[in-house]
Amino acid sequence: MAVSIVLSHISALLVAVLVLLWALAFRTTIFLRFYSSSVDGGATATATAVAHFDHLYFVLHTLLMVIGFILFGGEGILVHRWGVGLGWARGPRKAAHLWLQGAALGFGVAGVWTKFKGNKGVLANFHSLHSWMGLLCLLLFAAQWTMGFLSFWTRGEGRRARTLLLPWHIFIGIFTYSLAVATAESGLMEKMAFLHTKHGIPGSSLEFTLINVLGLTLAIHCGLVVFTLIPAKHKESSTSTMTTRIGYGVSGVQRMSL
Repeated sequence: MAVSIVLSHISALLVAVLVLLWALAFRTTIFLRFYSSSVDGGATATATAVAHFDHLYFVLHTLLMVIGFILFGGEGILVHRWGVGLGWARGPRKAAHLWLQGAALGFGVAGVWTKFKGNKGVLANFHSLHSWMGLLCLLLFAAQWTMGFLSFWTRGEGRRARTLLLPWHIFIGIFTYSLAVATAESGLMEKMAFLHTKHGIPGSSLEFTLINVLGLTLAIHCGLVVFTLIPAKHKESSTSTMTTRIGYGVSGVQRMSL
């Protein structure tokens, strides 16, 4: 197995650990607050519970989009590489790619659904650049998965059509994955601005440091995923070209000898 694949898996594990650490280590008091508000009772307690539910939906949104959508999507992209290392045939690799990407799409839809559950209403959560990028990313991902399923799995298209579609399928897939990571980075920046302005958390705090490390690790993971894919295609193309040239050279030598 290539070193880049191993590093991609390690970086994905680090991203998952950092997201869980941010969601739990800094937010476990949310459950205690739910309990205290239910004991106190009254309109103030109800308003507090609603605010905590909004925060809980934010935590779910982060977990679903980063771990579910981005990391599962990355594994779905890389399965064509590490599947070869495990000795999988083309059919099982395609099936794993289909199901991992389908799971990522399901997590992405669930993650967007959490934003619709906010107390401020549906449209209140879809005015920022982060939300627009997220919706575009999810729509591209859904269209990509549907076209891939129809063209490469059900074999509804001819071989020539699939050959023409494959470069676009790869390009749109890499673009959508990179857009998902960029969207997550913008969401982290948006959350840091909110924590600083609304809650007065300083930029030198431990939570901000954790968010910065998370964003940096996520960017490195994205680079490793893309790096793992590009050399594979380049090497396959180079090997094919070299084999063709060697074949022509041998044929020429044989003709000269005759």
